[in-house]
Amino acid sequence: MPRPLHLPELLSPAGNWECARAAVANGADAIFFGLPRFNARMRADNFTAEDLPELMKFLHSHGVKGYCAFNVLIFTSELADAETQLRELEAAGVDAVIVQDLGLARMVKALTPGLRLHASTQMTITSPEGLELANTLGIDQAVLARELSLRELERFQANDHPDVPLEVFVHGALCVAYSGQCLTSESLGRRSANRGECAQACRMPYEMIVDGEHLDLGDKRYLLSPQDLAAVQEIPRLIELGIRSFKIEGRLKTPEYVAAVTRVYRKAIDAALADKDLADIITEDDRYELEMTFSRGLYSGWMHGVNHQELVGAYYGKKRGYYVGVVRSVARDAVELEENPTHLKNGDGVVFENLQDTNNEQGGRIYGQQGNWIEFQHGRLRTDLIVPGMRIFKTGDQALDQRLRQTFQGDIPLRKKQPLHLIVSGKAGEPLVIRIRDQDASVSSTIPLAPALQRPLTLETLQNQLGRLGGTPFELGTLDLHLDGDLILPVSELNRMRRSIVSLWKPPATTEPALQPRPVITATYESLLPAQEESTAPDAPTLHILCRDHAQIQAALEAGIHHLYVDFEDVRQYADAVKHVRAHSDARIYLATPRIQKSGEAGIFKLITRAEPHGVLIRNLGAIAHFRDLGLPITGDFSLNVANPLTAGFLKQTGLERLTISYDLNIDQVLALLHSAPPHWFEITLHQHMPMFHMEHCAFAAFLSEGTDFTNCGRPCEKHKVRLRDRVGMEHPLKADVGCRNTLFNAVPQTGAQYFNGLVQTGLRHFRVELLEQTQDESLRIIHTYQSLLASRRGGEDIWRELKAQSQLGVTRGTMAEMV
Repeated sequence: MPRPLHLPELLSPAGNWECARAAVANGADAIFFGLPRFNARMRADNFTAEDLPELMKFLHSHGVKGYCAFNVLIFTSELADAETQLRELEAAGVDAVIVQDLGLARMVKALTPGLRLHASTQMTITSPEGLELANTLGIDQAVLARELSLRELERFQANDHPDVPLEVFVHGALCVAYSGQCLTSESLGRRSANRGECAQACRMPYEMIVDGEHLDLGDKRYLLSPQDLAAVQEIPRLIELGIRSFKIEGRLKTPEYVAAVTRVYRKAIDAALADKDLADIITEDDRYELEMTFSRGLYSGWMHGVNHQELVGAYYGKKRGYYVGVVRSVARDAVELEENPTHLKNGDGVVFENLQDTNNEQGGRIYGQQGNWIEFQHGRLRTDLIVPGMRIFKTGDQALDQRLRQTFQGDIPLRKKQPLHLIVSGKAGEPLVIRIRDQDASVSSTIPLAPALQRPLTLETLQNQLGRLGGTPFELGTLDLHLDGDLILPVSELNRMRRSIVSLWKPPATTEPALQPRPVITATYESLLPAQEESTAPDAPTLHILCRDHAQIQAALEAGIHHLYVDFEDVRQYADAVKHVRAHSDARIYLATPRIQKSGEAGIFKLITRAEPHGVLIRNLGAIAHFRDLGLPITGDFSLNVANPLTAGFLKQTGLERLTISYDLNIDQVLALLHSAPPHWFEITLHQHMPMFHMEHCAFAAFLSEGTDFTNCGRPCEKHKVRLRDRVGMEHPLKADVGCRNTLFNAVPQTGAQYFNGLVQTGLRHFRVELLEQTQDESLRIIHTYQSLLASRRGGEDIWRELKAQSQLGVTRGTMAEMV
């Protein structure tokens, strides 16, 4: 492998001090951590503002960077506190902040220029077009979505665009939903994943209901719980693609996990850079450590594209550990295995798999061993619940834990290598000279340079030869090349010069140079707020109806609706829908883009344009980049996560005519947003079935076919109506979109009708009703209900009671309701 122009970074998680030490001791180049507020892992121990100076001193003394996860949506009332926290981070010397919220990104660049801005995976950057749009914020590094394959990563052409380093996850838990697009915890439990309060609904059991009948899937219950990502074998290819940062998930994990995973990936990166075959380097012991410290099963994730038969095993949603074997027979306080478990030892913890109820499994620590038999303390194990054929997994290894802890206990030796910055010069007939930059140290070749007939010395050649610094405290830094023409020198002489120049290096003076004064920033977040504009909105509120089939469109036209959104699973029907609306009404029809757009999917955008709608409902950053210059009116949907006026201001500057307010806001937060930016910028959804999971995982293909992807699954999504039944018996509709991505909708609709009067009083005039599976008659009834609300013929509480009575499942007051 050619030496990359920029050495890749290994980025490890740190939920507390021990994890930070474990990461540093085992080879991390950087760590990411959170503070008690504004981070997506609120359940982690996290650090405090008072910890920051000591933490950054510790990290920087070891040559390690520290990035603060600031990766949640920021509400309007929190902007002042967010500014305070940003300034604390900058003052403490934190290297970068990892940001989801577009408005917060603006604050970082304007108010704290000493902080690098990293776009979080929650920003849902899935395509080069989306990255282009995000780049207008001035981001310094971008964390791409986990769902991208190696082939899709290649299309970012990272080596040709090194100005914005790209970062990808290489190990750890996989969310089944796209980060930044999961509303399940918010919808079901008022715990927003976009606020660091994920309730892990994807790790819960579900049953599949197909065409009204329960589908027997045997022991498969965890239909939305992916295996954990382990992309260690993909490291060489990722380096070739120009990926600059390799991220390990796990701020809720133990320090032993951080130590083990960091060590293995450090080993893999160093081996790949040295052109060593990872098959020879990453051993079974390494894989054992990865599985023992935490594993729901290790898999390459989406690195090789979708494989709906493998991503989700569906048998369990929690840690399994290392597979040991199968039970042959059972005796009192002892179990015999089919094969002799040579790697088991006394004190190891094991669990006996019970796929019928993974929350009720037998297990414990091994007390003794005799041949194939493992023994347990008397009475500690209910062997009557263990039967032959059960699988056994190892869940605890005290010796391993102790060995891993020893890596970060006590003094941690400095690991970070000193960069060696070299200047190379010469011309034909004279020696080649290598100098150390900023030092009076140089070495000359004993052989003169000769004109090269083939394979001349190039920057790449010299980087490869002079960068072979293994076994020294150095790594190659910058290399300035000044050669006169195409020249050649034997490799053996280059190797001798490399060894000589290393011996001549002198440490810099110990006195630290004076810090460059930072510019004085007098701006505050308030200076970034949008100016209040004179509203040009009509006095009468406007009702927008989102339709998902032709019958719903017909109902909307029959009701006299003048503003339609159309969101079909089959976008090939868009053109017919537009023609029908134009032929039979004077209504305006906007066509919805998919929630996600990957490279190579811009053809869907072109299909939308060719259908000649009146406008487009935009659901991702890539769609903004595509449509903003085409002359079509564009409205931003909820998936753009508009939670504060700074985000709204940025998105309005991209050309969006209106912005749908994020579904993460309650009514007080909505009102605060409307009071801080022009209300006519916004639209709010009053009635909907909340879209909960939006995922690359296709449950249709996984459980209704043997296919791995859309090419061989037989399209069961087009033949069956599917629902997923949760633990309380609610049957949530599952839908597939044009990209075969699945959305699970809340079975129970929600209404914000009771807040209508207060919203109108702010100046808000655009209100939406989203239909899902309603028939034409049901759609008409719902539309008429909200028409009466907007016309002030009925009150919101009256409508709430009527909708509750009409629906078998009732209706909720929704996420705008105040938490009681």
